[in-house]
Amino acid sequence: MFHPLTDTAGLDRAVARSYDAPVLLFKHSAACGISHAVRRRLDALTAPDDPPVYEVVVQHTPGLSQEIARRFGVRHASPQVLLLWRGEAVYDASHSRIRAEAVRAALPRSSPR
Repeated sequence: MFHPLTDTAGLDRAVARSYDAPVLLFKHSAACGISHAVRRRLDALTAPDDPPVYEVVVQHTPGLSQEIARRFGVRHASPQVLLLWRGEAVYDASHSRIRAEAVRAALPRSSPR
């Protein structure tokens, strides 16, 4: 299930949630075929141990997309995922490297999941 992320207050809530369990930020373009294919791959993240996915549509919230890049020290890309754990980006990937299996493999071992 994807949770829409549209403003910095929502980002702050997602970051706060990452202190309890990992969360995934998914930035993408609604008009991009690659983004659409990646989104379908992330649809597989439905197991109980999978992180919740917070979705940022870059055309609708370009400032938020740039804030995510700035805050977590990653170069902006679309599509892009960042796995957050305890307020830090512990994994990021873009384009064809985005796969549900890779996200699961990157989950912190010390997390409750």
